[in-house]
Amino acid sequence: MTYQVSRNGQLYGPYTLEDLQRYVASGNILPTDMAKSEDMPDWLPVAQILGTAGTGGPVAIPTPAYTVPSPYPQPSGIAYPDPPNLNWGLELLLGFLTCGFFVVVWNLIIATWANRIQPASKALTFYIAATVLIVLNLGSSWTVFIALSHHAHPHHSVLGNLISLATWVVSLIARFTLRDTLEQHFNGPEPLGLRLNPVMTFFFVGIYFQYKLNEINQMKEALRYRNAVR
Repeated sequence: MTYQVSRNGQLYGPYTLEDLQRYVASGNILPTDMAKSEDMPDWLPVAQILGTAGTGGPVAIPTPAYTVPSPYPQPSGIAYPDPPNLNWGLELLLGFLTCGFFVVVWNLIIATWANRIQPASKALTFYIAATVLIVLNLGSSWTVFIALSHHAHPHHSVLGNLISLATWVVSLIARFTLRDTLEQHFNGPEPLGLRLNPVMTFFFVGIYFQYKLNEINQMKEALRYRNAVR
């Protein structure tokens, strides 16, 4: 059995009973939030549903006035923008056709959107720094290519090696900072249960993120459709 959770007029879920217990324990769902399954005639506080499930019968839990507690990170009435919605396969194709340039640009677009939903995130700063270093690294590689084309021995400078190392390190920090930002947001202000695999993050970066964001967009669209038909 799955449950929809309602808070401040917005619906989240569906969640299993185990999901509710986990999110209540983490603070992402509050005991005073209202929840309902398809088999239930009325909305009930999450605390009452968990109490009933835990004891096998109704538990007398007083229903508090339905207000949004101050610790909740999403202010009343705020509407978060949807994630960038590009098919991950198309991103992969365009990245291949542009030798990775499109993926670099699209990573900046995702980081810019993440900065809108989580202004405290440093992901955009790291991605901008990584992009600058990528451009500098390409300049260094182009110098080597020109030297080879003129049958000259390329000069490998220490600075070029340092730029290459810095590019790799900053890019790695950027992708894992963005991973943390996405998980914090979609398990907090918008509790959709997002989990991002660190191995996939390491190897596939923006393409993997876009695959997951496509799933988030589908879930949000389904929620909007359910709200519209009710």
